[in-house]
Amino acid sequence: MTSLFTSEHQKFVNASGETFSIDHIMGKKKIGIYFSAHWCPPCRGFTPKLAEAYNVVKAQHPEFEIIFVTSDRDESGFKEYLSQMPWIALPFGDSAIQTLKKNFNVTGIPLLVVVDGDGNVLTKDGRNIVSADEAQKYANVWDQLVAH
Repeated sequence: MTSLFTSEHQKFVNASGETFSIDHIMGKKKIGIYFSAHWCPPCRGFTPKLAEAYNVVKAQHPEFEIIFVTSDRDESGFKEYLSQMPWIALPFGDSAIQTLKKNFNVTGIPLLVVVDGDGNVLTKDGRNIVSADEAQKYANVWDQLVAH
């Protein structure tokens, strides 16, 4: 998993301000990398759906995690938006943000890329997978992410 990040000392934060090391994501079978921003209306519409799906999937598959990669322009917007998310994030201004955007060729947000535990892309269509399963209360999201 360290192959996704420029440093084996990569840090992450959560909405409570707690800091996590890269060990937090080691051993995860699926990781969603969520490119988003608080100023983006489609993002703000999708994030609550993703949070609900995350809670459903995480309860059944603790080996799943999401990492928020911000496109916010200021730290206060980042923190306000992160407060709505039950997952971890790269800290605001972290150098890995630009690296991940470049590596995944991010041209628009929201974008949910799902990788396996080795960092191999499973799908860049995570947003549509989650949105399509809303009527089923996200019961099929894990299987859909694994199928890709």
